[in-house]
Amino acid sequence: MVLALIIFLCIYVLMLAFQKYRPWIALAGAALFVVLGLFNVYALTPLDALGAVDYNVLMMIGGTMGIVSLFIDSKMPTKLSEILITKVPNVKWAVCMLALVAGVISAFVDNVATVLMVAPVGLAISKKLKISPVPVLIAIAVSSNLQGAATLVGDTTSMLLGSYAKMNFFDFFWFQGKPSIFFGVELGALASLGVLLFLFRKNKEPVQAKVETEVKDIFPTILILSTIVLLICASFIPEPAEEGFWKTIFGLRNGLICIFLCLIGVARDSIKKKTWTPFKTVFTGLDWDTLLLLFGLFIVIKGIETAGVIDAIADLFYKISGDNPFLLYTLVVFVSVLLSAFIDNIPYVATMLPVVQGIALQMNGGAGIAPYVFYFGLLTGATLGGNLTPIGASANIAAIGILRKDGETVTLKDFLRVGVPFTMAAVLVGYAFIWLVWGLSL
Repeated sequence: MVLALIIFLCIYVLMLAFQKYRPWIALAGAALFVVLGLFNVYALTPLDALGAVDYNVLMMIGGTMGIVSLFIDSKMPTKLSEILITKVPNVKWAVCMLALVAGVISAFVDNVATVLMVAPVGLAISKKLKISPVPVLIAIAVSSNLQGAATLVGDTTSMLLGSYAKMNFFDFFWFQGKPSIFFGVELGALASLGVLLFLFRKNKEPVQAKVETEVKDIFPTILILSTIVLLICASFIPEPAEEGFWKTIFGLRNGLICIFLCLIGVARDSIKKKTWTPFKTVFTGLDWDTLLLLFGLFIVIKGIETAGVIDAIADLFYKISGDNPFLLYTLVVFVSVLLSAFIDNIPYVATMLPVVQGIALQMNGGAGIAPYVFYFGLLTGATLGGNLTPIGASANIAAIGILRKDGETVTLKDFLRVGVPFTMAAVLVGYAFIWLVWGLSL
């Protein structure tokens, strides 16, 4: 177990030190665990390693990325943002509404893609009104991070939770007869909106904007809506009782839906333009770093689980919290907030899901308790914690990159001024809601 733990820590340290090479580090770590399995150091065969990969999640991510690229190219998100801006009285409300739009979009679209959609509108408004675009784009970035946990397709971490806990699209809204994590996120969004209104309270310059963007194609918007509808419908399909082909298809149903709709969109675009270029554009535009990173991490996590590391980490948490579920829940939420401020939340959530489940099984004197309150706490803390620092989330890095390309200087103080109060307001409200709904009954 010690060797596996050392390898795992080295993988994490290397990924932090060389972020550009994270996928290759994860894949190298996965290969190392497979080699150790071949030499019978751990009970991990190559087939076990490949079986540990969650192909449903990978296909969901790849499919939604392709659909989103078409959606962005259609200009629909930009037009929606412009329409909204024409309805507000001043800069304060314009910034808050842009942040709100970014949040709503990111509940169904990747966070970085959301920033790429909405940020140009924020820049244009800032230039027209001759105000600094720095706090505007930071507000857009942190809002997109917040809403990623609201739905199954909002963020990679949500997809990881949905697959691990066998939660479907509808379960993120209403689960086991109770309001689910969506409502905790939305209450946090309302609290954070209050923070933004306070931070921009002095920006009362009137806004004079008009809708200038023309939507190139309505079909990508239909694809986005179809993805949501079909994922909801798929959640009502009964699971086959027997192992076999249909059981496998059932386990991949969400990923197959996303891939299928993506292929329809790209094929239509290719026929329309009479060229294969759209296929190449979408294929090369996929976030291969994230896909390869997850592929490697699934195998690495299986390796450390086989070696007993997951159980050991669960034992450590259990020793701190004992049989007190509130203490454990609080620990999971705020440790996740702190760590996600500095490390990528994707590998963190992928690692911690089995840990959290293991702790829940040890509680109540060994009888175990339902792990869902801890799952939701983990996702809330890990998703929102990235907003504490400029490097805590990819959306933050993307927003800062856009600002720097525009000739703006972004200091740590600039980011913390928005990120810290925004994060704490959203986390505390979500933390309280989830415990009141899911924790008090434990």
